[in-house]
Amino acid sequence: MSETSAEDRIWTVPNLLSFLRLLGVPVFLWLVLGPKADGWAVAVLAVAGFTDWLDGKIARAFDQTSKLGRIIDPAADKLYVFATILALLIRDVIPWWLVAVILGRELFVACFIPVLRRHGYRALQVHFLGKAAMFNLMYAFPLLFLASHTGWYADLARITGWAFALWGTGLYWWAGALYVVQVRRLVTATTKE
Repeated sequence: MSETSAEDRIWTVPNLLSFLRLLGVPVFLWLVLGPKADGWAVAVLAVAGFTDWLDGKIARAFDQTSKLGRIIDPAADKLYVFATILALLIRDVIPWWLVAVILGRELFVACFIPVLRRHGYRALQVHFLGKAAMFNLMYAFPLLFLASHTGWYADLARITGWAFALWGTGLYWWAGALYVVQVRRLVTATTKE
């Protein structure tokens, strides 16, 4: 199989896992905002986090990386983050300023997409720092959900959840700054040619 056709594959295990994660987003929102089945919602987030880790491992271990995978994997991550912060905000679990900071980073980075496209680039590879930020945020949100309850675990979940949320948000912005540096280098290299 040629390298080009391998990159164009659609039916791979990692892509299937990413697609299943995408399907989990509306299920998660329904659980949180409909019946308020927080236990099941946390389980959906946990499965999403695990499959996010697993699809990357499988893609690298079995050479199943693809163009589609590089699109739907980060898309699923972002949809989970947006769905979760929306649900947490509606349920008064997190303050509006945290939502504004996370969404502000997305808007900041989105401003550079037209610059990339104008110079012939589609998107940049996901940076390790961005993955670390997503890891922190995916742990923070279920913990903050648990912190909104009154069980024995609530205080520990609150402290740990906010630690992950603040670290994740900081790393998210740092990864955004590195993204801008990458865009600048690409644009500079393109204009010198």
